[in-house]
Amino acid sequence: MPTQHTEPQVAQYNYNEEEEKKLILREYRALLRSLKESIKKGDKTLLRRAFEISVEAHRDMRRKSGEPYILHPLAVARIVVEEIGLGVTSAICALLHDTVEDTEITLEDIERDFNVQIAKIIDGLTKISNVVDIKADTTIQAENFRKILLTLADDPRVILIKMADRLHNMRTLDSMSREKQLKISSETTYIYSPLAHRLGLYEIKSELEDLAMKYTQPEMYAEIMQGLKETKRERTRYINEFIRPIKEELINNGFDFEIYGRPKAINSIWNKMRKKHVTFDEVYDLFAIRIILKSPPEREKEDCWKVYSIITNFYRPSPDRLRDWISVPKGNGYEALHTTVMGNAGRWVEVQIRTERMNEIAEKGLAAHWKYKDGAPAQESKLDSFLHHLRDMLNNPDTDTIDFIQDFKLDLFTEEIYIYTPKGDMRVLPKGATALDFAFDIHTQLGRRCIGAKVNYKLVPLSHPLNSGDQVEVITSSKQNPSEDWLGFLITAKAKSSVKTYLKEDKRKIAEDGKDALRRKLDHMKVPLSQHNVNELIHYFKKQSPLDLYYAIAVGALDLKELKNFVVHGDKLQHIAKEVKLDIKQSQEEDHGKQKPGKAAELIIFGERSDRVLYKLAQCCQPIPGDDVFGFVTSGEGLKVHRTDCPNAAQLLANYGHRIVKTKWAKNKEISFLAGVGITGHDDIGVIQKITNVISGELKLNMRSLSIESNDGIFEGKIMIYIHDREELNEFCNRLSQLDGITKVERLESSE
Repeated sequence: MPTQHTEPQVAQYNYNEEEEKKLILREYRALLRSLKESIKKGDKTLLRRAFEISVEAHRDMRRKSGEPYILHPLAVARIVVEEIGLGVTSAICALLHDTVEDTEITLEDIERDFNVQIAKIIDGLTKISNVVDIKADTTIQAENFRKILLTLADDPRVILIKMADRLHNMRTLDSMSREKQLKISSETTYIYSPLAHRLGLYEIKSELEDLAMKYTQPEMYAEIMQGLKETKRERTRYINEFIRPIKEELINNGFDFEIYGRPKAINSIWNKMRKKHVTFDEVYDLFAIRIILKSPPEREKEDCWKVYSIITNFYRPSPDRLRDWISVPKGNGYEALHTTVMGNAGRWVEVQIRTERMNEIAEKGLAAHWKYKDGAPAQESKLDSFLHHLRDMLNNPDTDTIDFIQDFKLDLFTEEIYIYTPKGDMRVLPKGATALDFAFDIHTQLGRRCIGAKVNYKLVPLSHPLNSGDQVEVITSSKQNPSEDWLGFLITAKAKSSVKTYLKEDKRKIAEDGKDALRRKLDHMKVPLSQHNVNELIHYFKKQSPLDLYYAIAVGALDLKELKNFVVHGDKLQHIAKEVKLDIKQSQEEDHGKQKPGKAAELIIFGERSDRVLYKLAQCCQPIPGDDVFGFVTSGEGLKVHRTDCPNAAQLLANYGHRIVKTKWAKNKEISFLAGVGITGHDDIGVIQKITNVISGELKLNMRSLSIESNDGIFEGKIMIYIHDREELNEFCNRLSQLDGITKVERLESSE
């Protein structure tokens, strides 16, 4: 039975020098043991040399936890070998991955002591960490991600070692500051977890998501962990009863196999709770049954279907929940047969059927492909096509980095559909892809000239969404050109990127006139068209980039007469700041109508200014005192406060780390905040009276609105209420849920 990843034990580090040496050697020997099947004599010497160089280079360095830094590269090397399945070259690179960045050692030293290949991988890893060439309209993190993808397209081992590095950092995040924990966790959710998914590293993807949730949503994480512990005995008993008849029948049929139940990932359970609006107790599929067969390659498919047949002899399957990834593997090479059957006591149970080879690919992804590529060229070519597609996109210098990341992430995570060309060739596209996405997938020029398509011989518009199994013929015209409207329905990163590039080129031609007009105006003011001055103007006019600024000038959308609001210092423009002192309470009331009269609400903002700062509460997550929050400096609306579990938090923290302000609530019980609560229950006489009695009679709260809709004996309601903090909101929700006839009470994310 495979090992489950467990919570890392972060104990107080208090080893003496002698104990440290023993600990380091013990870790090194464990690495050697995990490599023993693949390591040759010459490789062993190189590995020892890499270990010695790393020990010496990091000799005086310590991690935040107090332990010697060398334990980190050793742990990364072990993850690379044991959990990703790479060999000795990658282990050497993992041992050396921080040396060029953090110590005196150079790439030339690495190349001299090892070889060109190892130096090249180390160079890739160093480039990911050291980001120098940052454009004015991008951020460090976004450029960082772009470089990660460039190295992935060049040598996939770089990203796999980086993935191991991130996994170990996440496992040891307890010793970091709260801000670092938030930033690293959000970056993990936003970038590394989708990449792990796309590369087929399902075990690592699940662990990264669980660990990120531990820091971004600690309360919910702890609640689900506790729920899993409490239900473990009952779950184990149910699993044993469920698998008993299947096990006996598989043995009778001569199968060599493993069968076991395993709990779903914490993050996966949380997503189900959120999407289906249910509590932990109402999530039925807390576990999945996995059957792993020892089958020869020629019998794999046949054996998996035989096992499916045996299972469905005992339990009735749900026809909508059969997933056949054996006949058509996923784009990342994942192969398995998934079915959901009705078990005892009326519970749906997911069963996954795979062979040992398929299981290794599911756990080790990309690395396992190389091991099995001779036997499975189809999967390898899918992976190659993904890398080829990636290179195409990255080689386009005009793509805006943050746009690119957001578009690309869609490609990483969505389910796939399989579309056929008129000649019968299969293309893999994300679910929801349109006929135009298909045209761009075939070729960029085909997409740009596309005017329509025939799907299954029937004429359809460009925006027609495709379904798995559709056969598509693209219709083109030499007079067609991409339009901005296309961006409204395209979903693949390749198509969006191509359209944006075309439109940007068109825009750039017009923008040249605006740039000339601005240069003439600045010459008149005797200041140059420098990056500093352009950035000042971008900020003042609330534009996203220099191109947007020049374009707006060219088409007359902004007036250069407004430059009179700037003064000249040397060769720099500076905006004449107007000191406007607004009461925070007043500004918030005007913006959102959120607060009832009272003293000014207060947040303590940490940073260069410790005095009170003007801020707004984000509409997307409606933070209230007691919520874990952070401040985000927007380009046009000052500081906005978001909850750390806000739907937009991962993107903001991962892409705009430099704009994040550490923020916490000040103690102030005299100001109220607007919060929304959703309720569901049985439509009974007097239900509204019971609710209003709790609000006005028992808790003496101020309500802004109450709306209730009833349908077939069930009502759904929304209450907008002023509360002081999260404690008061929780108390309100608890009181409501105790009322007869109320089946569900939940806090609403937004007041919209």
